[in-house]
Amino acid sequence: MAVIFVTGIGTGVGKTLAAAVVAEALGAGYWKPVQTGDESDAAYVGARLTHPRIHPEVYRLALPASPHIAARNEGVSIDLERIAAALPPGDVVVEGAGGLMVPLNGNDFMGDLAMRLGAKVVLVSRNYLGSINHSLLTARVARTAGLDVAGWIFNDRFGDYEEDIARWSGYSILGRMPFTANPDAAFVRRLADEVRPGLLGALGR
Repeated sequence: MAVIFVTGIGTGVGKTLAAAVVAEALGAGYWKPVQTGDESDAAYVGARLTHPRIHPEVYRLALPASPHIAARNEGVSIDLERIAAALPPGDVVVEGAGGLMVPLNGNDFMGDLAMRLGAKVVLVSRNYLGSINHSLLTARVARTAGLDVAGWIFNDRFGDYEEDIARWSGYSILGRMPFTANPDAAFVRRLADEVRPGLLGALGR
């Protein structure tokens, strides 16, 4: 059993698509335990997998906001132990919300959930002004927290600094997702073939 936790350097960096690619590469299930807003990342991923195994959310919160705010809006508190108890069996890709420092409640952050699940972490970065700083801050948080990082997936139109981020962070590049207006199932399968060797190596398989 392997637990792969996919997190990003921020919101809107291609994390959900990367999670689909990783799930396809490993033939793993997909699980987003905390979903906020009216969009369904599970439906998006499921439509792009060859053999989808989509696990239900533990917390489905209506407000499109940080999980701790969305939970507070509904009078609930997100409990890491409740999420951990619901961890699906077998290989599973867990998608976080936002980045590692997104609050889940008054004490715990998304990185704490990755640690609690004993997950191997995939970091997703997208090319935009400021993304080097955001990428290296994310890597610093991961290293300080003692998270087990598999490596980077870079998304969108590429600059000339992905290798620099990998070198500065100490985490390898698993793959690159070029910009496409139609990230369909065929696109996911093609990218899955690219990242599979690095993922299997990180998992010792």
